[in-house]
Amino acid sequence: MVINELKSDILHEVILRRPDDSHKGDFGRVLLIGGSMQYGGAILMAGQASVGAGAGLTTVATDKVNLTALHTRTPEAMFLDWEDDEQLLANIEKNDVIVIGPGLGTDQHALHLVKLVFKSVTDKHILVVDGSALTVMAENHLTFPRQAYTIATPHQMEWARLSGVQLNYQTEHQLNEVQRQILNLDVLVLKQHHTLIYAENELRQLMIGGAYQATGGMGDVLAGIIGGFVGQFKKNHLKATEAAVYAHSIIAQEMAAHSYVVKPSFIADSLSNYMSRIQSNL
Repeated sequence: MVINELKSDILHEVILRRPDDSHKGDFGRVLLIGGSMQYGGAILMAGQASVGAGAGLTTVATDKVNLTALHTRTPEAMFLDWEDDEQLLANIEKNDVIVIGPGLGTDQHALHLVKLVFKSVTDKHILVVDGSALTVMAENHLTFPRQAYTIATPHQMEWARLSGVQLNYQTEHQLNEVQRQILNLDVLVLKQHHTLIYAENELRQLMIGGAYQATGGMGDVLAGIIGGFVGQFKKNHLKATEAAVYAHSIIAQEMAAHSYVVKPSFIADSLSNYMSRIQSNL
């Protein structure tokens, strides 16, 4: 496969000025599912990133232990008790984008939630699968649902568990592409040094970013940004995903000029300001 570099022009193509007569319903309804008692920070950062990315409405389905932290940290996001299947199903129905995985865990409740979401999404949904949800899939031999437009964001070990393509073979791009299609994936965002994006027989590579991003929560923020971008920039889901991947790393790269390690939550906080700079230069 021919590798094309993912460049900054994707931001100017995707991040456009909002019409004056628009309202929150025009910019996507995003439901994020995750955040066990142990890993609540992951879903909090993902929710913060979805709001910062510009999602019109963001709902976070999580353990009740995270309620106060969510409302304190990101009051713009709505809370949903992930133990309430009836409310969860109702919210899946009314949201455009479902992000599952950040801090989800791998216990039986996590398996239940993955199965519930995969069974419930339809062709009107965009599904983003990240983190623990990918491990749950691998451990229980699940495949992605065919009916939704599906984006997966594994790091290399998660991809090895899910696809069977071990680390030393992941440089065989055609093998990754075959496995993407077998697993019913529309877009594979393979997170690594110089992240790769596989989709529609195309391969793009991100050539920015660095070791200053190697800290917990970085992938959770990326999943939230992808959710926010595909929810509001509806013309092309692939390009919206590519723009999210690029924005995530270019903001980190700018911060690394004065930070040894870039905190993922700082990227989420800075995202809206960065997007304003992009659309002001159009």
